[in-house]
Amino acid sequence: MSGMNIYREKLLNAVLYFAKNTRHVNLTKISKLLYYFDFDHFKMTGFPSIGLDYYSFDRGPVPRDFWLEIKDGEIPEDFIGKLALIQKTDDFNLNYKEIEIRAITEADLSVFTPREIGLLEKSAYIYKEARGKDMTEVSHLPEQPWAITVSSSGKNKIIDYILAIDDKSEISSDDAIESLKEHFDVVRNFNLKPTK
Repeated sequence: MSGMNIYREKLLNAVLYFAKNTRHVNLTKISKLLYYFDFDHFKMTGFPSIGLDYYSFDRGPVPRDFWLEIKDGEIPEDFIGKLALIQKTDDFNLNYKEIEIRAITEADLSVFTPREIGLLEKSAYIYKEARGKDMTEVSHLPEQPWAITVSSSGKNKIIDYILAIDDKSEISSDDAIESLKEHFDVVRNFNLKPTK
């Protein structure tokens, strides 16, 4: 995968992992799985695994830049031969097009830490049979980052990772704020965004 930065590699391989290890994988479901993965990792460590920016879309948290990359069924050039995207019409809303995601190759788990692999496995296990629309209830619960963002800022706004910190987090709010700032400084300074 030469030419890809580590966060881009993690994005591709998380998508491949979820596509191989869960069913009914479409853009809605993958958006939620990536969100849970990034935010759960943040709650444990103070920095996200992939570091996507998630927005408060109607159907829940969405990694907008990645969504924009693939929403029309176009495979990003660096993902060709690894993923297949199939455009489908939603059964409930014929005007809504959904993108089914299939893995062509196996995920390269060597780009992840043991903690990240554990989180990937946990999410795949919990949501193996779930459909994207079934997962909406979890992400829309009150006191969750998506719901807090919608109520405080509105729809289509960026969801702050700090909103994930609670009494079950393994890191304090102050440490999380500092870690998050350092993470995004590195990403910005070295041009390591996970999306194109």
